[in-house]
Amino acid sequence: MAVLTPQRSAPGSGAPQRESRRLGFSQRLGRWDVKLSPYLYISPFFILFAVTGLFPLAYTAFVSVHEWSLLGGQGEFVGLQNFADVLAHPTFWKSLGNTLSIFVFSSVPQVIMAITIAALLDQNLRSATFWRMGVLIPYVVAPVAVSIIFGRLFADQYGLINSLLNTIGLDSIAWHGDRIASHIAIASMVNYRWMGYNALIFLAAMQAVPRELYEAAVIDGAGRVRQFFSITVPQIRATIIFVVITSTIGGLQIFDEVRLFDPIGLGGPDRNWMTTVVFLYDTAWGNQHSLGRASAVAWLLFLLIVLIGLANFLITRRISSAGPTKKSKRKSTTTTTTSRGDA
Repeated sequence: MAVLTPQRSAPGSGAPQRESRRLGFSQRLGRWDVKLSPYLYISPFFILFAVTGLFPLAYTAFVSVHEWSLLGGQGEFVGLQNFADVLAHPTFWKSLGNTLSIFVFSSVPQVIMAITIAALLDQNLRSATFWRMGVLIPYVVAPVAVSIIFGRLFADQYGLINSLLNTIGLDSIAWHGDRIASHIAIASMVNYRWMGYNALIFLAAMQAVPRELYEAAVIDGAGRVRQFFSITVPQIRATIIFVVITSTIGGLQIFDEVRLFDPIGLGGPDRNWMTTVVFLYDTAWGNQHSLGRASAVAWLLFLLIVLIGLANFLITRRISSAGPTKKSKRKSTTTTTTSRGDA
């Protein structure tokens, strides 16, 4: 008597398809929810970034290759002529030099002082919350108020800085006449506004460093300075890179402090402190009224920021790297090989 056995469906048959057809609507919806919900949660950021970031960038590139006036609107397609006109303009190169000079005077001291203040605030201070909130006050002050205050400090004739210099027997400095002096004055405004903000970012990173590392360093006899350079700096390497890159982007896009340092002119009579963004403003809404050339300036500045940002990223990553050097790696490899041979 033959025994009937249930036949199994061969692989590749339509059994999985029939099984998926049997799934209800709610089950299929649940599967799609598991697959799509993570992307839906992060989609608002990318949508907002596409609207406020990518679209203006692409539209600026479109405007930069057209003859586009402020009053007449879109004109003829000119290709790279706007870029050639901007690169041939001597004021553009002077503004670029001013931008780099102010960037160096502001970003480098700003990062050094911010990390120093953060290291001091990371100690066991009395009223630590008061001091930590105090360093953030300059950041919340309006740029206009900061510019008015520092404009009085760095006034050529009746400024407080020149009065102090005259008191100790030194000559007054032409803050609005000398090129380097004006850069130092503007950089001091930038440092005043952003130093406390970056200090709190560094402080948050220092608070996340395990305290066991410092305890072990104290047992080994390491002082505060050695602990800072051997433990703190390597542990907050990612934060240092972040602050350097953001300071680079902000320093190359400086506008408020420069524009308000002398509200009457655009960088002084000789354009001694006109930055690239101020030159862009003058090209679009000043005497030229050319949005095409202004868009070309914006794209050139964008490319410059990308290049300097990448250079800062590579340099900062190498300087703040906590990894051992090649020599130390070779020594450790030799030691390990010797110990194995002795064993």
